[in-house]
This record gives sequence, structure tokens and C-alpha cells, in this order.
Amino acid sequence: MDSNYNTNTGWLCLDFANTVDWHASAHPVESITNFTDLLEWSKQVGIVSTEVADSLIHKGQEKGKEAQTTLHKAKELREAMYQIFSNVTHQQPISTNDLNILNKAIATMLYHSRLTPHDGGFTWDWDDNTDKLNYILWPIVRSAVDLMTSKALQRVGQCADEQGCGWLFWDSSRNRSRRWCDMKDCGNRAKVRRFYKRSKG
Repeated sequence: MDSNYNTNTGWLCLDFANTVDWHASAHPVESITNFTDLLEWSKQVGIVSTEVADSLIHKGQEKGKEAQTTLHKAKELREAMYQIFSNVTHQQPISTNDLNILNKAIATMLYHSRLTPHDGGFTWDWDDNTDKLNYILWPIVRSAVDLMTSKALQRVGQCADEQGCGWLFWDSSRNRSRRWCDMKDCGNRAKVRRFYKRSKG
């Protein structure tokens, strides 16, 4: 799992896919409306430092078109990953278009990746192009590759809320029994609905 980032799910790619609330409903709520929002999220999860984020915000203001392109690619990548993980969870076919979007992002990520010595071994690192606006997407893509090519993929779940919460999570329960994003939230609402139906019945 991604241990070097401040994630809610344990996986950076799942956290990024969850940056839309009520994602599976007819009225999803976007939390990343501009390039600055994207950078703020990246700073919160630890992809970039405050200093790098401030620098990229300044570059984004200077290069407005490039910033908009990065934002568009980020959202396109997010939706592709969300649909892929959702389909995997429900054992549905994967869209060729979604997979193509992810594979293009993977190619870019790999182009900027390199191995560097670390603690007597090696670790992944990035080249010297971290001043590029799309740098913030590379760790997200790497996280998706790591998850999708491991047995951990079998533990990806999606909130079963009937109203369309759609939150993706990594199920750490022993028998993979988790159904909700949070028992205090969607899980509690489902519990109340079941109680109401039983009382009516």
C-alpha cells in the first residue's frame, strides 16, 4: 500500500478517484474545480510540499492554457480509474476507452521514472522535470499500476449506499465483508432504512 502519502484509503489512486462526492449518483459533487484545487489536494496528501505547490500555482498562473490542460487530463484520468475500479469491484467488463486513457498516463509516468539508490537497495524516483505542471499526476498513476497489478486489487470495494455514494475503499477486513464507506455515515443510514422497513412490515 502507499505508505508515503497521507491517504484515507491507503492507496493514493483510490483517494484521487474519491475527489468527487456521490460519484455513483445522478448528481455527483465535484471537489476539484480548478488547477489550484488540484494542487491543494496534492499538497494535502503529500505529493508536493507547500513550497512546490506554491511554485506550481505561480507557474499555472503564467501558463494558464497548460494548467487547464493538466486539469482536464487529471479529471479524465480520475474518471477512467474510477470506472475501472468500480467495474472490477462489480465484476463488470472494463471499458477499452478507460483503459486507453490510463495506459497513456502510464506511458508518461514511466518516461519520467527512474531508479535511485536507497538504503542499500533501490527505489523509484522522478527525473528532473518536477517543475512540469502534470508532475502531480505521476505518483497517482504509479499507485494505480501498483494496485492493479497486485493481489490487493481483490480487496477494492465500493460503498453499497443506494443513493449513490460510490466511495471506493480498500477492504482490510479478514473476510472482505466491508460494505460501506463508513458505518457512521452510509452504513448508519442503511441501518436506519432497514429498521424502518421492518417496523412498517
